[in-house]
Amino acid sequence: MNSYQALSAYYDRFTEDVGYEAWADFFEALFRREGMEPKLVLDLACGTGSLTKLLAGRGYEMIGVDASPEMLMQAMENTLDCVKRPLFLNQRMEELDLYGTIDVCLCCLDSVNYVTDPDALQKAFERVHLFLEPKTGLFVFDINTPEQFARLDGNSYVREDEDVFCVWQAAVEDGLCAYQFDIFAREGECWSRAQETHEERVYTVEALTAMLAKAGFAEIKTYGGQAFSPVRGGESRIYFTARKRD
Repeated sequence: MNSYQALSAYYDRFTEDVGYEAWADFFEALFRREGMEPKLVLDLACGTGSLTKLLAGRGYEMIGVDASPEMLMQAMENTLDCVKRPLFLNQRMEELDLYGTIDVCLCCLDSVNYVTDPDALQKAFERVHLFLEPKTGLFVFDINTPEQFARLDGNSYVREDEDVFCVWQAAVEDGLCAYQFDIFAREGECWSRAQETHEERVYTVEALTAMLAKAGFAEIKTYGGQAFSPVRGGESRIYFTARKRD
């Protein structure tokens, strides 16, 4: 199970190196490349809302959806100063239910891998397709590649600052990568410990392309980097785009 009950409070500290500005620049370059000027954008699996806030600041009307109530609480706090506040919804991807259509759905930072049940992911793709604007709607997401999971397997990583220490270990077996998190937080003179286990599924480009096509998407494209380089093999992350063509 992917729970953020403990990790949500420290997530932004541990992801300071993500480079959300670069992600936002990439998405806007992608919109221009696709000849789009979207207004309403869905940030699916928005987490603590870092990207949601950035895009709201650039003038987009934003909806953020996440399965974790704890992460959404952080997202709501992080966006209090937005002139146009994003709408946040507590939903699982496969249960996506919006009030109308959207121009673009973004799902970044390998959130697709976190849907470990392929049937649930197929349903999620179908729900995204349903709520995209007919003929013009764009779906964008990225994945950790099988090669990246092979590099993670068996390794341990540490993040720390003055009052919190986190160590996590990755292990891949039977197509699933399990991350074991141990979080130690200072509380006065004492330290508390919390543990969480997250899982990601290893998906191939071929499998995801077939799932997108089954969900009704067309013009499915893949990129090996944010400079729109072709996929050559060995990448850590691959980016997908797909259009809704009714």
